[in-house]
Amino acid sequence: MFATRNSIKLAARSFSTGAALQSKVAVLGAAGGIGQPLSLLLKANPRVTELGLYDIRNTPGVAADVGHINTLSNVTGYTAEDQDGLRKTLEGAELVVIPAGVPRKPGMTRDDLFNTNASIVRDLAKACAEFCPKAKLLIISNPVNSTVPIATEVFKNAGVYDPKKIFGVTSLDLVRASRFIGDKVGKVVDVPVVGGHAGVTIIPLFSQVEGLTLTTEERDALTHRVQFGGDEVVKAKDGAGSATLSMAYAGARFADSLMRAAAGEDVLEWAFIRTDLFKNEGLEFFSTYIKLDKEGVKEILPLPKNITEFEQELVKNAIPELKKSETKGTAFVASSN
Repeated sequence: MFATRNSIKLAARSFSTGAALQSKVAVLGAAGGIGQPLSLLLKANPRVTELGLYDIRNTPGVAADVGHINTLSNVTGYTAEDQDGLRKTLEGAELVVIPAGVPRKPGMTRDDLFNTNASIVRDLAKACAEFCPKAKLLIISNPVNSTVPIATEVFKNAGVYDPKKIFGVTSLDLVRASRFIGDKVGKVVDVPVVGGHAGVTIIPLFSQVEGLTLTTEERDALTHRVQFGGDEVVKAKDGAGSATLSMAYAGARFADSLMRAAAGEDVLEWAFIRTDLFKNEGLEFFSTYIKLDKEGVKEILPLPKNITEFEQELVKNAIPELKKSETKGTAFVASSN
């Protein structure tokens, strides 16, 4: 195993109930399919003391609804029509979660979402750079492999970039891998997932699950299911949506990890971040193991040395796909300046 439970605390599967710091969390895209259940889960988290919700419409209703939940946090909701609504939502935020954008429909890839969601993330990142430049930015909007580079370039252009504070939320891949393996072994286990957040760039490291034995057929099938689990949900919803509830849970879990780290806990997570791990291959972003502290990323950890040849090949195959997505994101910002 790469890390043991005795050496560092893994991401919580349920939310902590410890003493809360003053934590303002903002959700941009709060009235959408992910945003509403995400706002619900964040309101239920005792570490959140203020919750700012923003979307193009319907946000005051969402704020009024979740605001009745009996946890000691204040909730505000603004729309694009409210004067200074985005500024009011963001000022003072320690965490900003961005699920804004259009959902995936049957037959669509995450890359198909790029033209719409790229401009949304760019504009929201500009607002974050202006109104809460020191906040930790949690990007859910797909394609994450491109939207994280977009946000990074926006913060660089604004002169406020801190690589410790911008995260692509890949937690849903970890949640899925844990669930699928749990079905097999009959208990919840932690499964590291690295790489990116789309198709073949999603790399579950089943070799790091202690005591797990898979046949070649099982390994291949489970790897494919983790990589394309989103398609499973899109198909099941028959055009009516994508993975919203599970993504909201995963996003809230990652936000909780950051708040736990800010409170002084040692937390090991996985996220899509700026890293030099594959600098020689010309790749700047990769989802990998990170230790968190109150500033965000405390330490970027290398991939385990004992991953299998199969997993090494998955990493090799993912790199060119990740590079294409990264280039697409950075070029988008450059062309829109």
